Amino acid sequence: MSRYYVKLPRMGESVEEAVITKWLKKEGDYVEIDEPIVEIATDKVDSDLPSEVSGVIAEIKHQEESVVCVGDILAVIHTKQESAAKPTVKKEKKHSEIKTKSSKSKTIEIETQKELDKQFEQAQSIIKQPQDSLRFYSPLVKNIAKKEDISKKELSSILGTGKAGRVTKYDILNYLKNRPLRSAFSTSSSFNGHRDDLKKEIHPSQTSVNTYSPNKNQLIELSRMQKLTAQHMRESLNNSAHVYSFVEADVTDLWAWREEKKEYFAKEFNQKLTFTPLLIHAIVKALKDYPVLNSTKENDKIKMWSSVNLGMATALPNGNLIVPVIKDAGNLHFIDLVSTVNKLAVKARTNTLAPDDVKNGTYTMTNVGNFGTLMGTPIIHQPQISILAVGSIRKIPSVIESPQGDLIGIRKKVILSHCYDHQIINGATGSLFAKKVADYLENWKMAL
Repeated sequence: MSRYYVKLPRMGESVEEAVITKWLKKEGDYVEIDEPIVEIATDKVDSDLPSEVSGVIAEIKHQEESVVCVGDILAVIHTKQESAAKPTVKKEKKHSEIKTKSSKSKTIEIETQKELDKQFEQAQSIIKQPQDSLRFYSPLVKNIAKKEDISKKELSSILGTGKAGRVTKYDILNYLKNRPLRSAFSTSSSFNGHRDDLKKEIHPSQTSVNTYSPNKNQLIELSRMQKLTAQHMRESLNNSAHVYSFVEADVTDLWAWREEKKEYFAKEFNQKLTFTPLLIHAIVKALKDYPVLNSTKENDKIKMWSSVNLGMATALPNGNLIVPVIKDAGNLHFIDLVSTVNKLAVKARTNTLAPDDVKNGTYTMTNVGNFGTLMGTPIIHQPQISILAVGSIRKIPSVIESPQGDLIGIRKKVILSHCYDHQIINGATGSLFAKKVADYLENWKMAL
């Protein structure tokens, strides 16, 4: 028997610890390669940790709710490896016997290498064309598929967001949410049950305090993510001198452009055209004009980034917040930007973000207008040095200048709230940047 140590991997930038939220296996259980064995949570993303070997879980080092650091041993798995199990040859053994054992060891190594080559070939075939006979599914996914009458062929068509394309619980539940209601599936007795689960997981109205009763007083403990968010925000207020500049932008023409193009984007690219990529596009262009704002702090220095990794704050179904990052947003074609925004938004709301999806951000935007808020005063997402909040778009009476004189008309306007660290950015730069974003929004055709 050989001992394999399951260690906590690095889950993202500046993430040094995690909490064990749930063990999916217990001591004595057999586990397959890539089968999830434990669920862990960080202040940025929740994830499950798959096993890299097959074997029996011999020992669990940390219990649920324990805080573990990167590199800590979480569990020990006993694997069957004959070469590792062979006893050491004693000195009194004859030379011929040692030679025989050495020959056997080499044979085992060759067979092991052949087995590894075979596994590699199988993995390559899975990447090229997923086959149900080779593709791994966790017991939970198999159980859901069985209850929902999902055939093997249908299951193999589901796109997985887990490691190596593995189908996770959230992938199959999200698939069920959008699955055509064919007669073969409508008779399933548990279909409505999983629909209810989906509503609980992705419906914005469901929060962490949805057990509130108006008939009695209740003491509700803050969730771990709420505590970590509060700590992160307090540290940001202590580390940065927060200053705000507010600019109003007339987005009447931008509104009309979106109304004109959204059906085209849906038919041509199968993408929903929201205001988020429009706002991000303008912010990215303004950051190229004011590159100092695309920076992060490193002790007493700032690092100016050559590429814009723009974070978009996204509300989660449980009332918490997460910031997925659009990598190299400045070099994305607009349709690719739209697609990336939509993909990350879905992954955030279905809790399928990977650690890489939330790290290396250089600037952040938060759209508080989604909730009808006039404007917001956001807190800088450390170690970044600035953040932009976008309020709700409103129809308001405005003065319109024309060759014939000033007129009063109905315009669609939005307030941009730019927060920046006054230790690094002065009021002029912070205000001019916000004004530049507004200019790109108001002159949208030029911005494209």
